[in-house]
Amino acid sequence: MSTIAPLVPENAPFSGAERAFINGWIAAYYTTDVATPVAITSATAEALPWHDASLSLDQRMELATGRPMPELLMAAMAQQDCGQCGYLCRSYAAAIADGTEKALTRCVPGGKETARKLKELLETGGAPAPTTVPAAPAAATVAPAPIGPVTVAAQFRSARQLNRAGSAKDTRQVVLSLYGSGLRYQTGDSIGIKPTNCPATVAAIVEALGADPDTEVDTASGTRLPLREALSSACDIGRPSDEVVEVLASRARDPEQSQRLQALAEGYPGAEPDGADLLELLTVFPSARPPLQELIAALAPLQPRLYSIASSPLVHGGEVHLTVAAVRWEKRGRPRKGVASCFLAERAEHATTMPVFVQPPAHRFRPPESDDAPMIMIGPGTGIAPFRAFLQERRENGAKGRNWLFFGDQRRATDFLYEDELTAWHKDGLLARLDVAFSRDQPERIYVQQRMREQSARLWRWINDGAYIFVCGAMAMGRDVETALAAIVARQGAMGIGAAKAYLTQLGREGRFVKDVY
Repeated sequence: MSTIAPLVPENAPFSGAERAFINGWIAAYYTTDVATPVAITSATAEALPWHDASLSLDQRMELATGRPMPELLMAAMAQQDCGQCGYLCRSYAAAIADGTEKALTRCVPGGKETARKLKELLETGGAPAPTTVPAAPAAATVAPAPIGPVTVAAQFRSARQLNRAGSAKDTRQVVLSLYGSGLRYQTGDSIGIKPTNCPATVAAIVEALGADPDTEVDTASGTRLPLREALSSACDIGRPSDEVVEVLASRARDPEQSQRLQALAEGYPGAEPDGADLLELLTVFPSARPPLQELIAALAPLQPRLYSIASSPLVHGGEVHLTVAAVRWEKRGRPRKGVASCFLAERAEHATTMPVFVQPPAHRFRPPESDDAPMIMIGPGTGIAPFRAFLQERRENGAKGRNWLFFGDQRRATDFLYEDELTAWHKDGLLARLDVAFSRDQPERIYVQQRMREQSARLWRWINDGAYIFVCGAMAMGRDVETALAAIVARQGAMGIGAAKAYLTQLGREGRFVKDVY
């Protein structure tokens, strides 16, 4: 029997974005049979086979064929339950299906691909099916106990570079102080950071609009702010939604520019400039100058960014460590930067405060409950972050279970993140095995899955000994690792590849094979 989820009243002292975030967590809490709102039971995993971040959008939609509208919408999402949208995938889909959520652009990992599929489903899918999360009356009240993440102010301490001179990468160990905030976290959690946009880009947008930066505007999150502040902290200017492009198209005085913008909004193949940010759109289409309020209202809220926590609270209880790759690239002759990563790597100064919250993992991505259980960790690049925390915690607890880490990056001389710690842990036995793969140190590319194949027999023995397997890192890597692991299980276990995949699925149900991919 389903329970009606209460909603935060419209007159509650929260912004629109904060109200949506809390409502999403309440909805998830009222539609699960377990104590934590982010857990997914085995029964749910079987009933929702598309809820797998390693699947492509097309694969997820194929698995959801013939399902009710809320489940089709859920399958269209990036399936990470990351919380950046203010919901979980399931509750976001339910809110869209029953009409309580109108914004289709909240899925940060899914981006425009997800937003367009959601729009297509609503336009072509007929009447939405009934959902298990009925809307409550606006007068409903919320239980006094807080549900969901609490946002506090953390202080920036440092962003130490982990790569050595000559590296093609810029990876930082970011340290944030939580002292006095009351915020607590567990090993395996992520931290959500609410960044600000690049000031130079914001200033260029204001100039392109020919606007007064102090003009007050209403944002999509329900706050009224001066234009400069709205563009800096409240609006997503890096990934304009199709709605923003449609607004520009409708207001472009030049017919050709209007047509090109409309083609972009509708996702026509070859429409240019593809992947443009707001500044580029305003630069390329100078005749598109909508009323200021109309443009700002169409911009999606600037969503928080999530980073795996790279420290154990048993060792660093008053602070949180992150492993952040500063994202920089050039597109059509103009330098671009990742919003949060470059905020942390370049603009944050000592004692800078920023809003943060703790995000528990969607699945049981935590060290094994048994200190005697073996643990296999596969985390190339910044995927090393949670495993540094896992190892800190196991050492602090005096855990006797064997630990095995697979780590990889480009070059050993410049990109062996946390090398001193990892090699010391290997030397003193905390790491029973440390297998590394540096892809650019030899003519052929070698990745962690190659190291896994080299250790097939030993991996199979560990698995038979009850080892827990954790994978963290980029989504493509996660797929490759799972493919390699299935082949190893098939060969070592003398079974077909289908049986091997079913075996891994069962390990997943038991919490012994858990992925955190992005």
